[in-house]
Amino acid sequence: MKTVWMAVFIASTVLLIAVILKNKLSWGMLRSFCLHLVLAAGLLYLLNYSELVPAMYIPLNPATISTVLILGIPGIALIAGLQWVIV
Repeated sequence: MKTVWMAVFIASTVLLIAVILKNKLSWGMLRSFCLHLVLAAGLLYLLNYSELVPAMYIPLNPATISTVLILGIPGIALIAGLQWVIV
């Protein structure tokens, strides 16, 4: 069963790479996504280590970075609010 899942994973990865390389529009989308990803991680890093909000630390992990990537500044407010309420 693991062999079947690995074969499906490899096939889908190869097909995804083929689609990205075939379409020139995909290069722009990939570049934009990477830029937004770096900016979201950099913004969280600066927020954590500049101590603009004292006693607030938002960890850099895929969940927080993707939330900030998708929502932007409201994503940071959402994470900070959740951390304030839960922790």
